[in-house]
Amino acid sequence: MSTEPQKKGHLVGRSPVHDDVSFEPRDVRTSAILKFLMYLGIAILLSYVLTLVVYRELTSYWRDTYTAPPPSRGNAAATMPPEPRLQGMPGHLTDPQKDWREKVKADTEANNQLLWIDKDGGIAQIPVSEAMKLISEKGLPAVPVAPAEKKK
Repeated sequence: MSTEPQKKGHLVGRSPVHDDVSFEPRDVRTSAILKFLMYLGIAILLSYVLTLVVYRELTSYWRDTYTAPPPSRGNAAATMPPEPRLQGMPGHLTDPQKDWREKVKADTEANNQLLWIDKDGGIAQIPVSEAMKLISEKGLPAVPVAPAEKKK
């Protein structure tokens, strides 16, 4: 369809008439579009009916042939999964937050202990904060360099 005015298809006195754009009846065939929409609607309805029939037949077939499976464990009480179980899941009796607080408390106490590991060898455990102060004052002890191995 062109946007250039086409004066040959207009009759005087017919509406709508526009100077810039004109319409010719042969440009668009509405009968073909309407037929397509009608056939499309019929096809949609038929597919819906076919789907509904298949669904109802399969449902009735399932109702007639389905038998419930036998219980896998009989009447035995529900058992818990084997250890270790995830915290916070059924069967785990302690609170995960309480476990975390206890672990942090135990780690903090272990880091702040002062005791002998090997009294004869002169090895002692001191609190981490004290060890950091000693290292910052004195520095790390020198580590002897291992001799290089000779390649054969």
